[in-house]
Amino acid sequence: MRKRLLAVAAAATAVTGMYAPAALAAVPAGDQDTSFASTVHQGNLAEIAAGQDAQKNAMTSCVKDVGAKLVSDHQKLDADVKAVAAKAKMTLPTAPTAAQQQELKDLQKKAGTAGYDSAWLAAQATAHTKTLALIDTQIRSGTNTALTNAAKKARPIVVMHLDMVRGGNCHAP
Repeated sequence: MRKRLLAVAAAATAVTGMYAPAALAAVPAGDQDTSFASTVHQGNLAEIAAGQDAQKNAMTSCVKDVGAKLVSDHQKLDADVKAVAAKAKMTLPTAPTAAQQQELKDLQKKAGTAGYDSAWLAAQATAHTKTLALIDTQIRSGTNTALTNAAKKARPIVVMHLDMVRGGNCHAP
């Protein structure tokens, strides 16, 4: 009888251990998580559009190269956010915010000029500084483990992007 109880206890421990990570990943999203996912997704969409615009309208190869890097990285980061949001049954916005869209339109008015490059770099520095603050808040306060892990994974990439545009000077990837 004792051997049977030990076997049942061992099996229960094994099953619980096997499913614990899945249970942690399924933690429902709180308000912080939902806000983070929506805001970061819109930021990714805005960064992808801005990077594509830089590839087309920048005057220097450095800004064009940084734009290409932003597109590539933000597509990957957004795929992570969308996957986590889907599992948590979060609905994400379908476009950047109106302010982000207007900022890009204003920037496009300078297309093909030296002013475009400096304005683009400044806009990217501001956007990435805000994104870094959002990531840090998610890491501190998020309750959805998978989303917080995605934020931790994104942090060094956003820091690298910020380093490429900081101070209005382009630093090639």
